[in-house]
Amino acid sequence: MQAKLSTMFQSLRVRNYRLFATGQLIKLIGVWMMFIAQDWLVLELSDNSATALGVVTALQFTPVLLLTLLSGRLADRYDKRMLLFVANAFWTVLALGMSLLVVTGVVQLWHVFAFAALLGVANAVETPVRQAFVSELVGVPLLPNALSLNAAVFNSARIVGPAVAGLAIAAFDVGPVFMFTALSSVAPLVNVVRMRPAELHRKDLPPAGERDQARVVDGLRYVARRPDLLLPMVVMSVIGMSLFNFQLTLAALAKTVFQTGAASFGLFSTALAVGALVGALAGTGRRSRPSVWLVLGAAIGCASFGTLVGLAPAYWLVATLLLPTGFFMVFFAQAANQRVQLGVDASFRGRVMALWVLVFLGTNPVGAPIIGWVAERYGAGASIWIGGLISLAAALLALTWQLRRSGARLRMRVLPMPRFYVVSASHE
Repeated sequence: MQAKLSTMFQSLRVRNYRLFATGQLIKLIGVWMMFIAQDWLVLELSDNSATALGVVTALQFTPVLLLTLLSGRLADRYDKRMLLFVANAFWTVLALGMSLLVVTGVVQLWHVFAFAALLGVANAVETPVRQAFVSELVGVPLLPNALSLNAAVFNSARIVGPAVAGLAIAAFDVGPVFMFTALSSVAPLVNVVRMRPAELHRKDLPPAGERDQARVVDGLRYVARRPDLLLPMVVMSVIGMSLFNFQLTLAALAKTVFQTGAASFGLFSTALAVGALVGALAGTGRRSRPSVWLVLGAAIGCASFGTLVGLAPAYWLVATLLLPTGFFMVFFAQAANQRVQLGVDASFRGRVMALWVLVFLGTNPVGAPIIGWVAERYGAGASIWIGGLISLAAALLALTWQLRRSGARLRMRVLPMPRFYVVSASHE
C-alpha cells in the first residue's frame, strides 16, 4: 500500500513540480469558490436567467477561442515560467478589482460580463503555457503521473471550493468569496518565483533560433497529419461543447428545477468533483501512452452517465449519478490529454497543447449560449440529456471510424468469479 501511494505521488518528489502543484491548488480553490459566487451573483442580478449564465460562460471562454493558438506559439518561443508569472499577475489584478466591486455593493451585471471576458484573456494565455510547462517540470518519464496529479489537484480544489463557497455565500454573501479568490491567486506567483530554472527539463527543446520560427499554421498542419492526435481532439471538441457545461447547467438545475439554495448547488458541484478526483487518481499509475480504445471507452462512459443525470427525476439521484459522471469525465479528458502530450514532439508541444485547450475550453463560447437557451426554454434537465446524447453519438461514431481504420474488432469476454464482462479491441 505504501509503495502504491509512493508511486501515485512520485512527481511531488520534484521540487519545482511540488511548488507548481501547491500554488495551483491554493489558487484553484479560490477560483472554484469564485465560479460558484459568480454564477449565484448572475442569477441574482438577472432574475434567475439561464441565458445570462450562458452569456457569462461564453464571454469567459471566447478569448480562449480567439487567443489560445497564439498563446501556444508564445509557449514554443519564450520562457514558459515567465509567461506563467505574467498571466497569473494579470489574473490577480482582475480578481482584486472584481472583489472590490462586489464588496462595495456597486456591482452590476455588465461588470460581471466584462470581468468574465478579461478573465478569459488571462486563461487563454495561462492554460496552454501551463499545460506545456509540465513536461519541463518533471521530464517525459514522469509526465503521465504529473498530468494525472494535475487533474487531481484541479478536482481537489473543485471539491473544496464549491462546498466552502456554498456555505460562505449562505453565511456572508458573495463579496467575501470574491475577496478570498483575489488573495489565493497570489500563491502561484510566489511559487513560480521560487522555482529553480537550472532544474527544469529543457534539453529536448530546439535551439532558440528554431523556436523563433515557430508558426501557428505549422502546429495545425502537424496535428492534421496525425490521426492519433486528431481523433481525441475531435471527440473532445464535441463533448466539451455539448456536455461539459456543468458550471452552467448544474446552477440552473439546482435553482430552477429543484428550487434549492446555494449550499445545495455546491453539493451538486462537489459530487461531480468527488467522482472527478477518483478518476484523476485512477490514472496516476499510468506509465505509457493511453490507447485509443481506453480514450473512446471513457468517452462513451462519460456521455452515458451525463445523459442519465439530465433524465434523473430526483435531487438525490442527480447527486448520486454525478459521481460516476465526474469519474468518466476526468478519466476521459485525462486519457485524451496524455495521449496527445505523449505523442507530440517537444518542438510542437506548446502549439499542440494550445489546440488541445482550444477544443477543451474554447468550444464553450459556442455551446454555452445554446445550452443556456435550451435550459431556459425546455428545462435544465433537457439541456443536460440532449448534450449527453450528442456526446454519445460522437463517441460511438469515433469508435466505428477507428475500428474500420485499424481493422480491429470488439470482443466481449467473461472473467471467472466474480463475473465481469470486459470489452476489448483486437485485430483480425
